Amino acid sequence: MFILNLTNSLPNFVLKLFTCDNDPSAVNVATQPIVFILVEYNRTAVMADDEQDDQKEYRWETGYEKTWEAIKDDEDGQLDGAIAGIIQKAKRQRQAQKTKQNRLGMMRHLFLVLDCSESMSVPDLKPTRLRCTVKLLEVFIEEFFDQNPISQLGIIALKAKRAEKVTELTGTSRVHLKALEGLANVSLTSEPSLQNGLDLALKTLKVVPSHASREIVIIMGSLTTCDPVDINLTIDELKKEGIRCSVISLSAEIHVARYLTQQTMGTFGAVLDDAHFRDQLMSQVDPPPAAKTQHYSLIRMGFPHTKNEVEGKDAPLSMCMCHIGNLEEPSELCTTGHHCPQCNSKYCELPVECQSCGLTLVSAPHLARSYHHLFPVPNFEELPFEAMPVSSDLDSGVRECYACFKALGQVADKVADKVVYRCGFCKQFFCVDCDIFIHETLHACVGCNTIPGVDGLVYQQSAKSDQDGAHPGTSKQRSQFGM
Repeated sequence: MFILNLTNSLPNFVLKLFTCDNDPSAVNVATQPIVFILVEYNRTAVMADDEQDDQKEYRWETGYEKTWEAIKDDEDGQLDGAIAGIIQKAKRQRQAQKTKQNRLGMMRHLFLVLDCSESMSVPDLKPTRLRCTVKLLEVFIEEFFDQNPISQLGIIALKAKRAEKVTELTGTSRVHLKALEGLANVSLTSEPSLQNGLDLALKTLKVVPSHASREIVIIMGSLTTCDPVDINLTIDELKKEGIRCSVISLSAEIHVARYLTQQTMGTFGAVLDDAHFRDQLMSQVDPPPAAKTQHYSLIRMGFPHTKNEVEGKDAPLSMCMCHIGNLEEPSELCTTGHHCPQCNSKYCELPVECQSCGLTLVSAPHLARSYHHLFPVPNFEELPFEAMPVSSDLDSGVRECYACFKALGQVADKVADKVVYRCGFCKQFFCVDCDIFIHETLHACVGCNTIPGVDGLVYQQSAKSDQDGAHPGTSKQRSQFGM
């Protein structure tokens, strides 16, 4: 027999509930009316306190952000416009966080941990969560290696409370794309084990050199995780090693996932639809700020050469090292390839780490594509459409984007763009799509690179603004270009 004491805010009211172990339903009937009286009294007292604090909200509502009020349907009753606005706002926030001379992890070693449990068969993302994820991951992998050519990526699948390494860390996108084709038809059963996936990735990333950035991106569809021991031990180990973990949830926000990202300085996001899912994935393409545990040192890299002719004769037939041990795609005898300048081993594609001497083989364009992350295009100034001047070259006062010549403003009794974006150097106006394309893909302002003389002033004014903090748009520049 045990006693349960429920004490009210009034010190004189104490409820004692007696329950027998053999008969749990045996409750003292004399105390039941008091139960209802005390509960009703507590509820009235709490509501009275809430009315004093806030007449419109209950106390349990004050700690939450009303995100549902930000999503409003349009005239046709659709939510596409509201979701597009949320995506656009998130992109602008990411662009505002990018600053020059920021320490970034350029050589990235990233593991994609994909949930392959029964929850990935839910058809809220068409056709299913898994197939939608695989399709978007194909785009992500191509974009990842395009923007991070000297980085490596691996894939881990969470199946039936186990973690399976689908691909090792490698810089070849073809290997990952082929592995994703097999994951699209995998059987989805049981629950995932988040801890097993983190332990498997941690075991591999521990031996990665200290100068490289180590990251884990988890795509979670399940609301539960079946772990062998306390997952907090793994989270503490990840935090100690400086491994950055980010989570993309396909269902809802999960406390353990949010806690994981907070402890490892990662990001967390819950998707709304496939477009928002794609935006969440693409946000992982740009290199993150370098962790404090990263050590900076000179890294040896080799620029391989090709042997088309040897002493006036054609190069001899040979096999490449990257396919010599691959049974699915065996190496073929050929005369073309990239030869390591240190050990003369041949490889069919770059970048790659030489299997014989361990030298990282890259080309000049690979380093150039990694370099632009350190010097991003300055953020454009967001202005209302009315602030855009009307050009005399355009008829009927229609204003166009400088990059894509899209008509801005009032077009056929329909408002096309309410805001425009102006470059601080060339003073040209751009639409919202071109603004995102310039900052995320092109990495160069169209106006600054097409107007003669502006490109040189950009670098001169950038150096000057770093010294005295002046704004790039000076009166001398505006008078020279008539802006």
